[in-house]
Amino acid sequence: MFGNKETHLVALSDLDEAREAVRQALADASATDTPGLRAALSILDGFTGSDPRVRWVAKILEEQGIDPHTNEVAAIKALRDALPGLSLVAATALAREAKLAQTV
Repeated sequence: MFGNKETHLVALSDLDEAREAVRQALADASATDTPGLRAALSILDGFTGSDPRVRWVAKILEEQGIDPHTNEVAAIKALRDALPGLSLVAATALAREAKLAQTV
């Protein structure tokens, strides 16, 4: 009963802090640094609203070449292989969230 440890995927995001740091750097940037910092800010803004857990799942499935729409079982297995201790229930929920995110 107490020996079974389940791993939970907790995604932390520091995007707001990173975005603010780039904005501050942009305010003080030279003309040569400005284009690169604007590009960096644009990239960070592209992550707004996306769930880090779903991005992690998408990355794992893309690396494995697995489409969760056509092969949910393989997707679940790939997630559990990538994060040992991830429960079947949690892996299934993550795979299904990834499917929903792809259809939106």
